[in-house]
Amino acid sequence: MDALKRTPLYDLHVELGAKMVPFAGWEMPVQYPMGVLNEHLHTRKAAGLFDVSHMGQVILGGRDAVAGLEKLVPADVAGLAQGRQRYGLFTNPEGGILDDLMIANKGDHLFLVVNAACAAQDIAHLDAAGLAPEVVTDRALLALQGPAAEAALARLVPGVAGMRFMDVAEFEWTAPDGGSATLWVSRSGYTGEDGFEISLPADHAEAFARALLDQPEVAPIGLGARDSLRLEAGLPLYGHDMDQGVSPAAAGLGWSIPKVRRAGGERAGGFPGADRILPELGKSARARRGLIPEGRAPIREGVEIYRTPQSAEPIGRVTSGGFGPSVGGPVAMASLPADLPEGETVFAELRGKRIPARIAPMPFVTPTYKR
Repeated sequence: MDALKRTPLYDLHVELGAKMVPFAGWEMPVQYPMGVLNEHLHTRKAAGLFDVSHMGQVILGGRDAVAGLEKLVPADVAGLAQGRQRYGLFTNPEGGILDDLMIANKGDHLFLVVNAACAAQDIAHLDAAGLAPEVVTDRALLALQGPAAEAALARLVPGVAGMRFMDVAEFEWTAPDGGSATLWVSRSGYTGEDGFEISLPADHAEAFARALLDQPEVAPIGLGARDSLRLEAGLPLYGHDMDQGVSPAAAGLGWSIPKVRRAGGERAGGFPGADRILPELGKSARARRGLIPEGRAPIREGVEIYRTPQSAEPIGRVTSGGFGPSVGGPVAMASLPADLPEGETVFAELRGKRIPARIAPMPFVTPTYKR
């Protein structure tokens, strides 16, 4: 068995009392002494600092990078302005999702951030397409999320206050020891809150994290609260709400495929699985739907959903679920028939009982992105 990898902030996590767990081949903090519930609520009201250095950072350079990437993802890469980023999907020939990723236009190259568990597969996929991916191995990646994220980060890097949601930019940060580091900053995140993701040299990561944690609004946050925050925000997680057998439409991600790549568009299709994916948009028999169960018991991934208390066959299953601290009760996402109306009651099989659950719009909390 391969040894777990450690991020540049491992020692800091241990010093802060984090509970470390295996995650996608890495040793990661799942929670700190504050506890998952309080970490979640702190991020919603102030600012939470997440170590996401386990995620893959990839540079695509060369004149063919844009056209080459458009052959792998159904996104408008050619129309992505310099200094901006957008969400995209790697798809397979069967129309399923290989991974989801962020794509940034940094002028002379594209910068991609991919999921940790899929990073090796994604890099091989890019390489096989002749895109010569440059894997970034000497930089950490931090996420600062919450309504106070701008104020906290701007004390260290004043220029970030002028960024909009999905902007990307580079800034110089002067460390307390007099050294400097170039920060690759995007105004984005995966919590439903305003915030930033910051890529920086690994040898400056601990000093920069400590400088952020010195800000009164900022607390360290682990994977546990990261999951409950993204669930409340109605954001899907690869390997749970989508995978190689789930199409973009069924995953509720048809919005990420713009008009220019759809049927009749200027650059329609041309990506793996287009023959299945494009006809399904707006017509998928299944969809990712929000659920609010009655009572206080959460319904978690794998729980089967039935149309009535007496139904013999399930109509779907929960793909993500848990307690929503900001909502004040359980919330879930499930793969269900797309034609079930919002407000309809379905039933979750929980410990031998059928628990009513209402189909609800997502997100479960109002996003606070800076437009």
